[in-house]
Amino acid sequence: MAGTVLVTGGTGYIGGEVIDRLLAKGYTVHTTVRDAAKSEPKLRRRWPDAGEKLKVFSADLLSDDGWAEANAGCDAVAHVASPFPLDVPKNADDLIIPARDGTLRALEFAHKAGVKRFVQTSSAAAIAYGQPDKDHFDYTDWTDLTANPPPYIQSKTVAERAARDWVAQNAPDMVFCSINPVAVFGPVYDDDMSTSVEMVKKIVDGSIPLIPNVGICITDLRNVGEAHVRALEAPAETVRGERFPTSQKFMWIREMADTIRARVPQHAGKVPTRRMPDWLAKFLALFMPEMRQIKGELGNVRDVSGRHTEEKLGFTYIPAEQTLEDTVKSLVAKGIVKA
Repeated sequence: MAGTVLVTGGTGYIGGEVIDRLLAKGYTVHTTVRDAAKSEPKLRRRWPDAGEKLKVFSADLLSDDGWAEANAGCDAVAHVASPFPLDVPKNADDLIIPARDGTLRALEFAHKAGVKRFVQTSSAAAIAYGQPDKDHFDYTDWTDLTANPPPYIQSKTVAERAARDWVAQNAPDMVFCSINPVAVFGPVYDDDMSTSVEMVKKIVDGSIPLIPNVGICITDLRNVGEAHVRALEAPAETVRGERFPTSQKFMWIREMADTIRARVPQHAGKVPTRRMPDWLAKFLALFMPEMRQIKGELGNVRDVSGRHTEEKLGFTYIPAEQTLEDTVKSLVAKGIVKA
């Protein structure tokens, strides 16, 4: 029987998908946003028929205000909210502290409210970094923080480690697990997109005139949402303590561009064909935030396996090529990319 679930970060790309699926299954959903007065109208437009099945609360990762009210009456929590900036902050703590403290705050208030299950949206960033001799990873791997990876990578790793330690020490009976997505693509609801989808937009609209020598793992938003819901519903023994990377396959950006040209040629007129020399990528990183994010990834393979998640949660990934096609078609349909 459907119960009540708190989904933090309800205006986000993943948070919105999780809410969508839970409402469709008859759950009552509480969601947190930074400013309910500002965000609730937008959420009501997306789910106009939700009524009392959707309740919106103001709660910030760095403040206790609102968290007790948001958790009241909930059976489970999907903690999706976390900072993900386009630029690299000068101080790593600008990301690490809100990610870690926000997760612990969400856990503490959930525990006080009697919540029995907590699904943390972590990231493959907590799996696949700081190990220069490896290029294939799975759910058993952890990012090595002693290698001093970029701040976002640190923030996701620290937050997941802290959450697991907190549960072990303070709430051993709570059913806790993490979802660890790679780069998330797929249909968009509006122009408030994920950083990953923004990259596809720039490939299609010509903002990226040359293809950098970078690759990423791809997962579909719909599979990430499904993983969250299944982690909330599966038997406790199936998910307790688990990590669930969601990853369909690794692709170089040049392969992504080729896929877009082959699958949606009518929208691929501005998709780049020429390669970007590594020296140019490093030079552009001096003044372009998005290039600073990828400078350290030139030529790297970080292939994260999502097979464990398929096996444990019982679903099959949408092929990456289909995901990219659907992403482009959605961007055009919403008017975000001109047809």
